[in-house]
Amino acid sequence: MTRADPIPLARPDLGVREEELVLEVLRSGRLSLGPMLERFERDFAAWLGVEDAVAVSSGTTALHLGVRALGWGRGDEVVTSPFSFVSSANCLLYEDVTPVFCDIDPVTLNIDPAAAAAAVTELTAGLLPVHIFGLAAPIEELEALAGERGFGLLEDAAEAAGAVDAQGVTVGARGNIATFGFYANKQLVTGEGGVAIPSTPEVAARMRSERNQGRAEMGWLAHDRLGFNYRITDIQAAIGIAQLERADDLIAERARVAGLYAEALSELGAAPAGEGDPGGLLLGCADRVASRRSWFVYVVQLPDETDRDGVIASLAERGIDSKAYLPCIHLMPHYRERFGFSEGQFPVAEGVSRRSLALPFFTAMGEAEVDRITGALAGALGRA
Repeated sequence: MTRADPIPLARPDLGVREEELVLEVLRSGRLSLGPMLERFERDFAAWLGVEDAVAVSSGTTALHLGVRALGWGRGDEVVTSPFSFVSSANCLLYEDVTPVFCDIDPVTLNIDPAAAAAAVTELTAGLLPVHIFGLAAPIEELEALAGERGFGLLEDAAEAAGAVDAQGVTVGARGNIATFGFYANKQLVTGEGGVAIPSTPEVAARMRSERNQGRAEMGWLAHDRLGFNYRITDIQAAIGIAQLERADDLIAERARVAGLYAEALSELGAAPAGEGDPGGLLLGCADRVASRRSWFVYVVQLPDETDRDGVIASLAERGIDSKAYLPCIHLMPHYRERFGFSEGQFPVAEGVSRRSLALPFFTAMGEAEVDRITGALAGALGRA
């Protein structure tokens, strides 16, 4: 990449091994529900350290199957974060469950356990924490809350493959139903695709049936329950197998790039959240105790009163892609119209959302790219 080349927001890390396994699928003629699917599920479960994994067409469909497995339905409320990709709330609407949002921690950007507890009502059926930007949510505290109140917990780990929580447990391996996604900007990619980690063998069997139109375990074209076309192809599974073979290296490379960013941005006065001026240029918070972030995107919070759209335009003029990341779910038109949400209900999430900016982030980046990006950001902020 030269200094004149545009720098995209994300780029998957694909190589010869992915090509080899995809060609193996194409030559086999087994494009769906074949041996690559089963192999991918086994490999992912082994990498994560769990008994089983159910591969599906996306992280969103994995969440939907998780909602159904927990029995959440009409009349139920589920407490979740408003600062997330919209699928973590949409999956509830698919089953006519009411999402109840609560505010986030200003440092970790994950769901605040105290706010979650305050949001619980007589109608609450569960919690749906999101491990945002690859940083583990305070899952032990949320498990305690769910246990005390007797309701279910579904972990959205779509952005957190390979992350480790504050107790030293790999995200998704605590025994709860957990879901992962493999869109092209994720730590591990299959293009589209996801995995649901079942809590029991019975849940696994149900998920495998429902991903395939509710097909009975031992019946060809026999369907004994409502199901969906949530199948992942063997082509996607083949890419996933190749990615898993070097998963730890891919995650380490993302951490390397994040380190380059942190070093360069510190020269602009930036500091990790919780360690610097809350109104200044903020980076993602540092790992705590036994936790380890698995870097998904590189998001900074711009200083208060910054014209974010102006910054995005300035970077674009220099061939650098960036994006406002993330908009709050409760302020999206559909959610406002259906549930009556309004600005000011979740001030921490809304404040973070207004200031957040995703910078280019992928494994192939080196010092030259990071220096070009941070130099352009400095100019846009008047800090050159």
